[in-house]
Order: sequence, then structure tokens, then C-alpha cells
Amino acid sequence: MKKLILIVMVALGLATGAQASGDGGVAWDKAPRLTNDLPALQSGAKLFANYCLNCHSAAFQRYNRLQDIGLTEQQIKDNLLFTSAKVGEPMRAAIDPQQAKDWFGANPPDLTMVARSRAGSGGTGADYLYTYLRTYYRDAEKPTGWNNLVFPNVGMPHALWELQGDREPVFATEKSHGQDVKVFKGWKQVSAGAMTPAQYDQAVGELVGFMAWMAEPTQHDRVRVGVWVMIFLVVFTAITWRLNAAYWKDIH
Repeated sequence: MKKLILIVMVALGLATGAQASGDGGVAWDKAPRLTNDLPALQSGAKLFANYCLNCHSAAFQRYNRLQDIGLTEQQIKDNLLFTSAKVGEPMRAAIDPQQAKDWFGANPPDLTMVARSRAGSGGTGADYLYTYLRTYYRDAEKPTGWNNLVFPNVGMPHALWELQGDREPVFATEKSHGQDVKVFKGWKQVSAGAMTPAQYDQAVGELVGFMAWMAEPTQHDRVRVGVWVMIFLVVFTAITWRLNAAYWKDIH
């Protein structure tokens, strides 16, 4: 029995270690928490409209909800609406679904809730997206010409490559359990993009921050209300305890 327990514990330990690095064997980087930073969210919304909304919808979010991050209706019309959609309509992709299926093999998924649905043992969904959008590299063997360390064999090309430029991953060969294993060590910049690496990381952080906000626009209200509820319960519990003590003090 002890031997069986030991085997199970070792197996669980190995599984946990394998998952701790996230998908694709690459640890997820921590995304900046920007869901309460209105200028960053506005910048992220602009990036989302320009680079994501061409192929991906956010059909469970309406354009006019962006007023919650400080944008006026006119700013939304002038800067974020590139189709005949109205401000009160959902954020739908301009691409034809059948064309998208022909080009990519499947219709690109809706991104409204992706920042929540992608959470895993490697971190939050925002951490996943932040790492994913920063780990693309050229791969001539893939149909799109791109691959990704977090999502190997990804069907989506690198939409932000002009901003980031071309990079290639650097691997080192290390011994693991008597076998040679390729371990990711960093990046080599092949050609510069429109942004410096620091600027690109900031832009991706703002984009991911907007996607995290979009997945739950009322998250800060929920937390604030939750705090007040907990305070009320604590005070009410104290009052109830004192009333109970006063009620029973003369009863033997």
C-alpha cells in the first residue's frame, strides 16, 4: 500500500510539473493588470478593433459598452467602427465566415470570453494571451508561415508581426532522464518591427487588458459589492452573537 501511495504521489508531482510551464512547455508570463486603467483600456480597444476584429468577433459585447472605459459615442464611431455597424450593435467580425473557413480551416473563434476561458494551471487567461501574442515565430513548414511556442501548430497567422518584427526562438539541448531535450532559452531578433520590444510588450499588455475587461466588464463592481457584503456579514454576525448572549444569560 505504501508503495502504491508513493507511485501515485510521484505521478501527481510529475503531472503538476509538466503543467506548471503552461501549454507548449513554455511558462506563461504574468500579464500586467490593467482592467482599471482607462487610458490603457482605450488603447487596447483600438488595437483590438484594428488587428483582431477583422477576423474575430466579440459578439457578446456591444460597441456602446465601451463608454464604460471613458470613450464617447462619437469617439467609438470615429475610431472603432469600420463597417456599417451601429454603436448599439454587437462587435462582429467583418470577414465572411465561409471565406474564413476556407482560409484558416475553421471560422476564427469569438473572443468575448477568451480571457476567462483560457485560464489554466499556468496562470490566468490574461497570462496565456499575453504570452501567446509574444511567442510567434516564422515557420516555413506551416501553411500560414507562422508558429507559436504556447500554441504549437496554430492555424492563426501573426496579426501583429509588423509591430513586433521577425524573431526566432533560441533553444539549448539539455539532458533530462538520460535523453536530450530542447529547452527554450530566449529570442533572437531577426528584423525590427514598428515598435521596440518594450513598446510591443506594452501594447500587447494593453490589448490583453482590454480583452480581460471585455470578458467581465463589471468585475470591479462585483469585487466592490462583495467587500461590502462581507463587511455587512461580519457586523451582522457580531450583533447576532451579542443578542444571542443577552437572550440566554438569564436562562439556566
